[in-house]
Amino acid sequence: MTTAPLGPSLHEAPESPAPPEPAAPPHPEPPPVARLAIAPPGPVVRRIDGAWWPHSTDLLVELPELLQALPFDWPRITHATVNGAIWSALPSRILVADHVVRLRRTRIPRPGPDTVCLVAAGHGRWDLLIIAPDTPEAEAVEAMAQVTQEGASGAEPG
Repeated sequence: MTTAPLGPSLHEAPESPAPPEPAAPPHPEPPPVARLAIAPPGPVVRRIDGAWWPHSTDLLVELPELLQALPFDWPRITHATVNGAIWSALPSRILVADHVVRLRRTRIPRPGPDTVCLVAAGHGRWDLLIIAPDTPEAEAVEAMAQVTQEGASGAEPG
């Protein structure tokens, strides 16, 4: 009768514990959805083409989100000019979706609401009312709806 050895033989490697499973990388949170309302096209020329309610005052974070949310049939935006003091410091350009967008801030504050002017060279421009990021949701949603319905005259939400 033969018996099995109690421990590993000299020719067998001792069993080592299984290596720990690598921790799954944390899933980054998806970027916030752009809060944007564009007035429907129509026969009337609008002074304000829509409204944008950014999440913060950091244009370098907010602008790419805005440009990605624009209607698919809009041409590529090449310039953005902001009017208003809510934005933090701006460089002269930013890379968005592998193309350069030139940034400008109006030098002389214009009377009226804060706006962003989006320009597609050779195609046109679109002016969006900027709703301050800290605006309460109900007020911002109402202002966005009002601009898209009554924006033909450039009416300011009030």
